[in-house]
Amino acid sequence: MRDADRIRTYGTERYVLPARGRKERRFSIRAGDVVRELQMSGRTPAVCSALKSREFLQNNNLELVEKTGPPSGQSTTVTYTYEFIDTMPPSPKEDPWANLRGALKDVFADLGGGEQYLRAERDRFYGRGQGK
Repeated sequence: MRDADRIRTYGTERYVLPARGRKERRFSIRAGDVVRELQMSGRTPAVCSALKSREFLQNNNLELVEKTGPPSGQSTTVTYTYEFIDTMPPSPKEDPWANLRGALKDVFADLGGGEQYLRAERDRFYGRGQGK
């Protein structure tokens, strides 16, 4: 995994997802914290570039609203402040797998119910009264 990908993934998991979970509208990431936590001494420019990259912003539905630090923008003191731009955040109540639950209940109802369907299949396979 490239450094930039590693930094973006770490930023998402360590900062973006927890902020989203806390339903914060804004949150900040300090480049020096990421450098220290990922043990990337001497890679501050890479960290700064990754945290303000279009890929990082788009993948997380973020807008970079503020950048503080020296004019060079390449320092451990640089802090990026982001805002979520989701129009509708994903609903934690909707689970696609739960929507599938009972998906065939209408089909089985037409066949006399799940139990009746299984009995008929056993009878066809084993012969009447043999599958018990």
